[in-house]
Amino acid sequence: MNQNFTVSGMTCGHCEKAVTRAIKQVDPQAEVRIDRSKNLVEVQSQQAREALAKAISEEGYAVAA
Repeated sequence: MNQNFTVSGMTCGHCEKAVTRAIKQVDPQAEVRIDRSKNLVEVQSQQAREALAKAISEEGYAVAA
């Protein structure tokens, strides 16, 4: 299932790695693509959207509804 998140606060490659790592802790099989210029995080995962959004938030990034 493809899920898109609008995530603000990502400013560098380290931020992208932190978001990717957080998502992979919830779903190690997840495919993650990040377009920092658009604040877009695309996740291919079977996990619940809420669980993925919570993982990103816990890394310190704002996830829009």
